[in-house]
Amino acid sequence: MRFLAVFLLTLPLAAQPNAKGKGGGNPVGKIEQVKPNFYMIPGAGANSEILVTNEGVLLVDGKLPGEANYNALLEQIKSVTPQPIKTMIVTQHHQDHTGNNDRFIAAGIPVLGHEELKNQAATYNATPKPVAPNQTYTGREKDLKIGGQDVKIYHFGKGHTGGDSVVYFPAQKAVVVSDMVTPAGGAGPLADYAGGGSATEWRTVLSEILKLDFDAAIPGNGPVMTKAEIQSYATKYNQFLDRALELVRKGTPKDQLVAQIKTDDLGFTPRIPNVDAFYEDL
Repeated sequence: MRFLAVFLLTLPLAAQPNAKGKGGGNPVGKIEQVKPNFYMIPGAGANSEILVTNEGVLLVDGKLPGEANYNALLEQIKSVTPQPIKTMIVTQHHQDHTGNNDRFIAAGIPVLGHEELKNQAATYNATPKPVAPNQTYTGREKDLKIGGQDVKIYHFGKGHTGGDSVVYFPAQKAVVVSDMVTPAGGAGPLADYAGGGSATEWRTVLSEILKLDFDAAIPGNGPVMTKAEIQSYATKYNQFLDRALELVRKGTPKDQLVAQIKTDDLGFTPRIPNVDAFYEDL
């Protein structure tokens, strides 16, 4: 039996962050230790992460826009360290990750993202429109060092957006995967075609993530995941994509494609707000 449980076909992608983004505008949550000197801060749109060193703090992603979210995020960081924030990395241009870029930049904190993230931010339809990062990297990889700790930033290709970054902490064996992975029970994967995303290249990004040596992965929303859970997610995502590709090869009309993709056994339902772009991608 082939059927689709639920697909979001009509919600405009740009409207999602304006509706307070993933997480529904929940307040900043209590900081959680993932590894020694490495923490996750949930809530206010998306998970944020910090690495604490004797030379300062590295922050990943800055929550939905708003002074209350910004101040609450800083309060959670100060609850575990007096060290100042030295750099913030943003993993994608959506405002649940970049919403307070302006406040961090005004505080003298460099905000770093991929050059393609900056390009997508320029045409991003959101209110308020996030400020683009004031530092960028190009290509596949950027290496950072803070307090003697190595941090690697990877752009493995297009996926959720065209400018996604994966942030890897080798010493902690931890990786921030942002919205390249959506935990079971949460919103399903969504390729933001307006923001440069790709459902087909997404599988390559997942494959590259799995080549890293980690035992803790932090998605854009939800709890910390194991490597086995990331592998399971990648396997199911590949099943979804293979089923869609097979239907296209068989000549399934565009207007019937989504309804015929079997997803009830995957544990998530991919979201396809732009069927035309999805069909062309396949």
